[in-house]
Amino acid sequence: MLAFRSLLFNAIFYLNLLLQMLVFAIFTFLGPFWYVWGVGKVWSSSSLWLARHIVGIRVQVEGTENMVDTNCIVAIKHQSFLDTFAFVPHIKAGMIVLKRELTWIPIFGWYLLRFRFIAINRGRGRAVMEQIANKAAMRMARQDRQLIIYPEGTRKAVGAPPDYKYGIVELYARLNIPVVPIAHLAGLYWPRRQFRRYPGLMVARILEPIPPGLPRQEFRRLLCEKIEGACDELLVEVARSEDPPPFPPTAIVRLEELGVETEGLPRRN
Repeated sequence: MLAFRSLLFNAIFYLNLLLQMLVFAIFTFLGPFWYVWGVGKVWSSSSLWLARHIVGIRVQVEGTENMVDTNCIVAIKHQSFLDTFAFVPHIKAGMIVLKRELTWIPIFGWYLLRFRFIAINRGRGRAVMEQIANKAAMRMARQDRQLIIYPEGTRKAVGAPPDYKYGIVELYARLNIPVVPIAHLAGLYWPRRQFRRYPGLMVARILEPIPPGLPRQEFRRLLCEKIEGACDELLVEVARSEDPPPFPPTAIVRLEELGVETEGLPRRN
């Protein structure tokens, strides 16, 4: 039954994306920018509704009062495709960094351009950070935007040792704006590189913003402490809940490091 519901959800999820791209095209390409981001919020909210009613993934976001509506960086723990859209309803006017090749895809790429995201040439090496900072600053000068960044750069398994890249430190220093950290365990319910979706309550926490102006190393340490500390708290809470989802090996190891008894917990590869 879990496999069937997961397959059904995956099919409807992508069909919903395609249909909304067609239905909302006129609003996206002819309307003002606020219509465009509104379309993104409608799609993300509908996707969360599908996840809740087809596979039983419920998303509860705590600390919404900590979200900044003016220029800022939103630093999100990256574990799953779920965390790429789960927080869109709580972000006023987000922008993400993506490979410019994605903008070449018909229809989908046109949407990305209309959202005024930052398309970069990843082959340029160190110049990429300067490219991102300059483009972000230009867009933020015209209107308040929230730059969405995944500090580790790629999806990590739940409980895996953190690996925060230096890119977000550079952007923090160059843009001189606050950073809003977000912690969650989306990877328990929507695992990376798997089609199965596991039911349960995914609690996410929007943490207090980190103010601008801190020394680079202090900022990096504080960001890691905030996100990883909150993720550890959430992991322990899930492990002690009545009906937790299955845990990957990295999560089991981390729970044992935190002193939590793991005997009897459901597990998966």
